[in-house]
Formats: sequence, C-alpha cells, structure tokens
Amino acid sequence: MTENNEIKPFRIDVPQAELDDLRDRLDRTRWPDEIPGAGWEYGVPVGYVRRLAEYWRTGYDWRRWEAELNKYPQFTTTIDGQNIHFIHVRSEREDALPLILTHGWPGSIVEYLRAIEPLTRDFHVVIPSLPGFGFSGPTTEKGWNRYRTAKAWAELMRRLGYDRYGAVGNDGGSFVSPELGRLDPEHVVGVHVTQIFSFPSGDPAEMEKLGPRSSRALRCCSGSTRTRCPSTRSTRSSRRRSRTASSTRPPACSAGTPSCSARRWTTTSS
Repeated sequence: MTENNEIKPFRIDVPQAELDDLRDRLDRTRWPDEIPGAGWEYGVPVGYVRRLAEYWRTGYDWRRWEAELNKYPQFTTTIDGQNIHFIHVRSEREDALPLILTHGWPGSIVEYLRAIEPLTRDFHVVIPSLPGFGFSGPTTEKGWNRYRTAKAWAELMRRLGYDRYGAVGNDGGSFVSPELGRLDPEHVVGVHVTQIFSFPSGDPAEMEKLGPRSSRALRCCSGSTRTRCPSTRSTRSSRRRSRTASSTRPPACSAGTPSCSARRWTTTSS
C-alpha cells in the first residue's frame, strides 16, 4: 500500500465539551489520606497533587495556550503509518538554513515556542511532535525508538523540500538528533543537543583522574538515577501509564509526571 505523502494544514481546536468533561473528572476526584510525615519518601505527596489538580481545574487557561500554539503554522502528514504533527515557520531570508528541533519527555513542542521568533530571523524552523506526543498520536504499534523517529524526520525534511539542514535536540531529542545526523549525513550539516549522553564502561581506571568536584557530580548523578528519578529507567512504560492515567483519572497523570523533577527541586531547596 502506497503511503499518502500529503502535508495538511492543522489547527488546534479542542471541543468545549472535552474541557468541561476534564473539569468534571477533576472535580470528582477521590483523594486518598496522606501518611503523616512521609514527605516524598512514598512518592509525590497528596497535598502537592491536590494543589496541581486545583490549578488545572480552576486556574489553567487552555484556550490561551491553544491560541498561543495556533499563532504558528501547523501541519500533519503520515510517515511510516504514523500521523506526524509539526510546526513549520519559514524565515524571510531565502538563504536561511532549515533546522529541525526535537523535544524530550515528558515535554512537547511547547519547549521551543519562545525560540521560534529569534530563530526564524536566520533559520527556517521545523518542530515536530514525537510519535505518541501531543497531536502526533496516538501510536498504534510499538517500535518508535530513536532510530525509527530519526528516519521519519529525514523523510519529513525531504517532503518539505529541504536537502540541507541542521538538527537540534533537547532531553530525549538529544538521542534522536544525533541519530538523524548519522542516518542522513548527506543532508544534515550539523547537530546541536542540550545533553550529551555518555556512559562509563565500568572500569575504575576511567575515574582515577577525576577531581573532587567531578567525583561529587558523578555520585550525585548515580544516586539520582537510583533513588530520585526511576523514570529514567522506565520511560517507555511511564509514557503508557501516563496515557492510561490521564484518560481515566487526570490527577494520576499529574502525580506521575512531576515525581522526578519536583522531588529534586524540593530536596535541593530544603
């Protein structure tokens, strides 16, 4: 079966009935009792989640963000059987270099909104939603790893007519963008990432020349991975749990998403 390469304009327009249903489900949440003095030892405190849910129910203005996102040209296309949603803003400069920017987890294209205006002074900007995120979803089959995503991004840039471009990645996008550079070296002129993922082999000799500051940083990172942020080891299952939770009990999603970063911030500030 031949895939449809059509690129269609897209505009976000969530029905009011869905927003009303969300507020109703938030309002009907049955909260468990808090364990006195538990803090973050047993996960995100109930009080913290209740405050988040209340802001979500009464303070968060979805229509404002919907309008903010709709300021920028958005499109969808089907690649490798998957719906792909993306922002595409062209620079006024005809000689501008195209950039494809990939977000991370649990982020979205919103990560790059403030970068669009300054970047488009000199670059054409393409910001796709990762498969299964935002409006690039839901996914209907497994296997959307960084290799398959990079292949899809190369096809997206080909469809847009860009034969020379740069790749940018943040967080999880820092896995995808380098892979795109390796996959499509004839067209990718450079890769920029916010995180460089490098892992030691386990040989103690590799660490012998580390100074005190670097040694402390390494211990902190190791401890964070083991105790503070288990989601680093289970991102794929966490995404599925978050999707199930948000579709049935929205506060469950708000309890799971901040469990890593919120605890780290709280620990740091205390």
